[in-house]
Amino acid sequence: MSEYRKRRRIRKKEAKKLEEEITESAGSSPFSYKDDVDIAEMGDIGLIFSGGVVVGLIIEGKPFPSLRGILLRTPEKRHVTVDMGAVKFLYNGADVMAPGIVDADRQIEVGDIVWVREERHGRPMIVGKALMSGEEMLESNRGKAVKTIHYVGDRIWKIDE
Repeated sequence: MSEYRKRRRIRKKEAKKLEEEITESAGSSPFSYKDDVDIAEMGDIGLIFSGGVVVGLIIEGKPFPSLRGILLRTPEKRHVTVDMGAVKFLYNGADVMAPGIVDADRQIEVGDIVWVREERHGRPMIVGKALMSGEEMLESNRGKAVKTIHYVGDRIWKIDE
């Protein structure tokens, strides 16, 4: 039983536009428009499938790689790095708090979709929405920095299991 609905194959032209938008926002795309690309809905989030795997999300109209998509091709932009003390909380879907951030892309602006990785191995853990700019994340020692939208082990992650 899947929790998503309205899955459909999209045209190459539409896939190319999604690929370009993801490349612009993240620095690389986890799929090629030449591949068979499907989209579906899960609540208010769009899912982008390629090769049967959810490789991207559409959040508030903005496409961005999913965690599995990030594992396929690591984006160069919009990353936030957290210390190892934050890891256990983030694996349970917690939001990212500013004190746990050790590095962030300085180009991040409030409202951007970002991905969060742990500092030791750089593994992606969360895709979320920035509540602070990249500069603020590095300077602040209090408050929420990233609102979690997708994390390892959530229902989007489990679609591919």
